[in-house]
Amino acid sequence: MFTAANLPLGIARIPRQPTPRAVTAYKEQVIDLAAMAADGHLPSLTDVARELLARPVLNFFMALGKPARVALRKDLQELLKNGLPAFMAEYCHPMLQVQMQLPVWVPNYTDFYSSEHHATNVGKLFRPDNPLLPNWKTMPIAYHGRASSIVVSGTDVRRPSGQLKTPEAEAPIFGPTRRLDYELETAFIVGKSNPQGEPISIEDAEDHIYGMLLFNDWSARDIQAWEYQPLGPFGAKNFSSVASPWIITSEALEPFKIQSPAQDPAVLPYLQLAGKHHYDITLEAWLLPAGHTKEVLLGRTNHKHLYWSQAQQLAHHTVTGCNMEVGDLCGSGTISGPTPDALGCLLEATQGGKTPITLPDGTTRTFLQDGDEIILRGYAGAADARVDFGECRSKVLPAKA
Repeated sequence: MFTAANLPLGIARIPRQPTPRAVTAYKEQVIDLAAMAADGHLPSLTDVARELLARPVLNFFMALGKPARVALRKDLQELLKNGLPAFMAEYCHPMLQVQMQLPVWVPNYTDFYSSEHHATNVGKLFRPDNPLLPNWKTMPIAYHGRASSIVVSGTDVRRPSGQLKTPEAEAPIFGPTRRLDYELETAFIVGKSNPQGEPISIEDAEDHIYGMLLFNDWSARDIQAWEYQPLGPFGAKNFSSVASPWIITSEALEPFKIQSPAQDPAVLPYLQLAGKHHYDITLEAWLLPAGHTKEVLLGRTNHKHLYWSQAQQLAHHTVTGCNMEVGDLCGSGTISGPTPDALGCLLEATQGGKTPITLPDGTTRTFLQDGDEIILRGYAGAADARVDFGECRSKVLPAKA
């Protein structure tokens, strides 16, 4: 349930409205911000800001910067300070009656590899004595993904096909992935661009981050294992990534900032930033097995387990002069914690498929089957001050014949 401490931003198709428009959420209602603005109920916004809330993506409103975002939040919190006022009923729609869209047009997508527990667990599968490569603690590692295949929560994912090679086989074969996996991630959305050739400093990085959402970077582990050397992920990652529909703004997340962990060895000066730059956000991955009606908890972790902060990720991303655009999406990479119940993907949970997990009905999984549905959830705080991320869900469809 969404509270007045949250007020996330999204885009929705609303009954009897011709085009998608900006919305927020309060309790179980989706609130039409475009209509409220047009009727003069968001007085702190400029005329330009009000008009941009009627656009089918948030990029244009986001490009107005932090002042417009803060003004909108101020007006909404003032209206909701004593609960939902009667006049707002005409702007409210039950969540099940609207169709949420991807909130931004994503020009570019980068996925980081910023959880030390995840990187160590995966590294041990291939390099038991040296799980972390020498550069991992010197800079945030990442790859450039495929922005065009990012879809909104509720979009099914079709099992991809590609080249597979088992250790005992002499040559690869072609076929559907046998090792389809989810990745429990968050992502931040860039809200302020930088000119090409001008890096974003570590001190300014958070000012360029608009907010966060949940993110599932689907992975075909067997395709990935055969293709990733020497240049890294390609077809194993480009078929689908799923984002939750709600952007949780930086202001809503400010109360949940926590002290960043010590980094050893010390990082280079352009990545040094003392203070609170990590977040205490609980993250969960649930499985709804094919043919079942009851969800199974696969893992519960926390955003605080990231080694590299979002500010460090963005500063490193642009240190070469790379120009970010409004709407760019940067995934955290799989977020895992230090215990077996805090793992963010099946590759870790099953030790690369060697130790299947047993479901309550006695069936097992090493990787995902057709018809399985993955649901990611996230939240911070408690009671009236809780900030909920909503859901990021997707069901596995059979490979295309």
